[in-house]
Amino acid sequence: MSSVFTRGGSRLSHFLGRRSSVYDWLVPHWARPLPLSDWLVPCAFSISAATPVSASGMEGKRPQFGNRHLSDPSRVFQHNAWDNVQWTEDQESVARKKVEENSCQPVPSDKQEEYENKASSFWDDFYNIHENKFFKDRHWLFTEFPELYSHVSAPHGTDAGTETNTEVRDGVLGSLAETFTGLGIREDGGEAYQGASSTYRILEVGCGVGNTVFPILQNNTDPGLFVYCCDFSSTAVELVKSNSQYDPSRCFAFVHDLSDAEASYPVPDQSLDVIVLIFVLSAILPNKMQNAINRLSKLLKPGGCILLRDYGRYDMAQLRFKKGRCLSDNFYVRGDGTRVYFFTQDELEDLFTNAGLEKVQNTVDRRLQVNRGKQLTMYRVWIQCKYRKPRDPVNGASP
Repeated sequence: MSSVFTRGGSRLSHFLGRRSSVYDWLVPHWARPLPLSDWLVPCAFSISAATPVSASGMEGKRPQFGNRHLSDPSRVFQHNAWDNVQWTEDQESVARKKVEENSCQPVPSDKQEEYENKASSFWDDFYNIHENKFFKDRHWLFTEFPELYSHVSAPHGTDAGTETNTEVRDGVLGSLAETFTGLGIREDGGEAYQGASSTYRILEVGCGVGNTVFPILQNNTDPGLFVYCCDFSSTAVELVKSNSQYDPSRCFAFVHDLSDAEASYPVPDQSLDVIVLIFVLSAILPNKMQNAINRLSKLLKPGGCILLRDYGRYDMAQLRFKKGRCLSDNFYVRGDGTRVYFFTQDELEDLFTNAGLEKVQNTVDRRLQVNRGKQLTMYRVWIQCKYRKPRDPVNGASP
């Protein structure tokens, strides 16, 4: 192992990289070379099919992606990623020390206010620069979150137990939804809203340029599907609407600030089957997260669920921040003005359960990503969650 990950060899594992606004994003295409003084993570680590309990609460294993394990370190560059990488105690200790170091010089309060007040303009600038060229469509979503796939014909290999697709529609909507199909009115007989006649409704918050929305629209063949999608950036929303795949009869894109307690959603409470949060909750102030989840929880039908994937504590992106970029504990600002928080599983558990939701899944995804061309390795830590709204006891389900 030491021959693969040495500080001076040709296979130097550049764990970090000098900060750049682009490279701090979800899955960097590469890591930039480091001076030796910036080397952080110990070379030694082990591989396991499961990620054990740690002091930070990052336990659990990943049942879907976790199929490629590195048993022979000499083969590390034969694939572009390895699953369920178990960190050593020394590796986590060094990561914790690095976070303490890069947090010791916080951003001045006046600058923090500026980042909050101008948050939308920073995101607009990001999308004006990158448009739809930066992110790739997230087709992996259907493996990890089969709730997003058509419940008319589920793909081979997906979990047949995703009752949110069928039982919620049948048990909660029943014949009422069928009666109102095509009428464009709400089930409660109130004022019409876009997508009211649909029988399966998905909302993605923080849709960006549509890299989740368009795969859903392409692959979900349910005739009753309607997808809502919103983003803080008006530029991003316009890019979604201008996409040739945008279909107003199946999708509605709108500008929305997740952190704004007064901003309304274009759907009534208890109207959504699924809410998707992909690397978006981490972008808002930590003290506004609970209220945001509370409001989203109210939009779910009984049995509906929130699907989340976001940054985990000690992810590569957190460790490579320099001093002077920290806003508060585990909350940072990138060079382009956008912000990011790094979660533990326990923190997300508290946010969702405090909103009255019950856990279906809360796992840590530790991956070793590899750039075979440049002989570089990168440690990623993400957290994946599914939390469900308890079913309506009136319909015979347990609360």
